[in-house]
Amino acid sequence: MSGVVRWPRSLRVPPGSAAKSRAMRLPITRLYPSFWLIDAPDFWRLWLVGLLVFGVRWLEMLAVAVFAYEHTHSPFIVAALTMLRMLPMALFGALIGALAERCERRSALILVVLCMVLTSLTLAILAWTGRLAVWHLAVAAFCNGIGWTADNPVLRTMIGDAVGPDRMSSAMSIDVGANNASQIVGPTIGGVLLASVGIGGAFCVSVLCYLAALVAALRVNRRNLPLSMGGGNIAARLAEGVALVRRDPRLIATLTVTVIYNMFGWPAMSMIPVIGHDRLGLGAVGIGLLSSMTGIGAFCGAVAIALAARQPFFSRIYLSGVVVFLALVPVFALSPYPVLSAAVLLMTGVANACFSIMQATLVYLSAPAELRSRAYGVLSVCIGVGMLGFIQIGLLAGVIGASQAAAATGVAGLVAMLLTRRWWRPLGSGA
Repeated sequence: MSGVVRWPRSLRVPPGSAAKSRAMRLPITRLYPSFWLIDAPDFWRLWLVGLLVFGVRWLEMLAVAVFAYEHTHSPFIVAALTMLRMLPMALFGALIGALAERCERRSALILVVLCMVLTSLTLAILAWTGRLAVWHLAVAAFCNGIGWTADNPVLRTMIGDAVGPDRMSSAMSIDVGANNASQIVGPTIGGVLLASVGIGGAFCVSVLCYLAALVAALRVNRRNLPLSMGGGNIAARLAEGVALVRRDPRLIATLTVTVIYNMFGWPAMSMIPVIGHDRLGLGAVGIGLLSSMTGIGAFCGAVAIALAARQPFFSRIYLSGVVVFLALVPVFALSPYPVLSAAVLLMTGVANACFSIMQATLVYLSAPAELRSRAYGVLSVCIGVGMLGFIQIGLLAGVIGASQAAAATGVAGLVAMLLTRRWWRPLGSGA
């Protein structure tokens, strides 16, 4: 149903009638509610929160990676800092998913953004006073990773509630498209700031963006009714979330592919600064521009999905995105030319959009309304398992080099997809 323009009943008027001419003058808000979601103001406030938070996330990941590599010359440290952002998903994802049902989500979102403001402000102060060390970045990465864990059970559940299941795919296309568009701006700004004013300036921009996100979160009007508190219920709710996944072949399939992507696909992207520096000979600005290519591709992919994707094809779009992404990773890793590398990253961005949009959409559509937060919590755990992939590629890069490690990881991901076909087959059959 995604992207389909449906005329409201009030606009279905006989041809040639006076009402028809009046209908043609109605605001676009009423003419195209399904696709553009202009009639859902809370969606756009939540969209702005996601846009700003993701933009800062990309900016900080680039700035932190370059800073850490310049100070340690260790690909493992670079990968480990990204891994620490994912560790809370594996540790607390299911727990946060269960807790999200027991709290008012708007308040939880405000608290998460406020914590990120304080974290970036602390790092900015340390940087400007010349006291910033890699271990400070590691602690901050873990703290912000807790906020990242809340994205699915809090922010995306709120988006789904604001627009309804029928428009979830369109909403996710717009949300993920904007978030990935922030990947265009975030690394580029991060590279420019590093080259001009240093990492302190990067964290100052982070603070300003987080404050803007906080204002947008405060303006969200929608409230959910939290479940009543009760002793001993959390463990039972965690078990119900896991049981839900075990009963549903489509959820098993979706989460199996999620684990593979986050184990073998996403970790390879953490090597972009290292490959850009060592293999392609780029500086901070060049690395930032190279990193932004995946964001450009993802934005284009999200627009295409929003315009053309239909529900019967959601699962196949999801699978195709993962396979294409994994196949392109070795091509990027072994490319000796910056232009070719940028073109390949552009295509990986399109594939990543297919994966990201359909991942959130398939989980939302598969899970019952009362269990969605818990299903998203299990999804966060599966994403968090990807931290093992970051450890793996970091250690491997230290032995055989970043380019060879990324290429080997992409090939291993394709092999993993073949070996797990029995679990993701329900998606491939469109069942």
